[in-house]
Amino acid sequence: MQNIVIISGSGRPDSQTAKVARFIRQQLITAHGLNTEAVDLINLGEQPLPLWPDDSPSPWADYEKRLAAADALVVLAPEWHGMACPAIKNFFLYATKAQLAHKPAMLGGISAGVGGAFPISELRASSYKNCRLCYIPEHLIVRDVNHVLNGEQPESEADQRLRQRLSYNLDVLLHYSRALAGIRAEIDMSNPAFTNGMS
Repeated sequence: MQNIVIISGSGRPDSQTAKVARFIRQQLITAHGLNTEAVDLINLGEQPLPLWPDDSPSPWADYEKRLAAADALVVLAPEWHGMACPAIKNFFLYATKAQLAHKPAMLGGISAGVGGAFPISELRASSYKNCRLCYIPEHLIVRDVNHVLNGEQPESEADQRLRQRLSYNLDVLLHYSRALAGIRAEIDMSNPAFTNGMS
């Protein structure tokens, strides 16, 4: 059974990013046949991580276990001021290869307007280096987020196209998840000379 973790990377508890995360979770269950227990959702707005580095009590110990059990991830990042928001960037300061190495992930950029591409570019450039997360070539950009992915039926042609792209991307992610499962067991991640990714 494949286990997928969806990260809602907004710092706001009831964000549009969290709405998209819940929609994707439902799609993985209804359209892609995953078990309810196999699709986990981490909402950084509801249970935020303290700004790294911080030793105060946090949900990281729980997140760490859930991420370690995952076979693949969906990482959703709202665009704030043309950047990935602080909550998701902070998440990747906590995450290590122990939880994420050689696991496939689909990126999603979220925008209330016509943006959403910058978080994709930013996270592809830097977030994977030390944790060794493997972003698949497909990503999702959710523009005009208030008017898409709101219910069972699409509200517009743009909403319909977005749902079709999402379905295709999730199918690709699940194929990568199956393909990389055997690879993780074959790679020795214990060599202290290569603890971090190469800069």
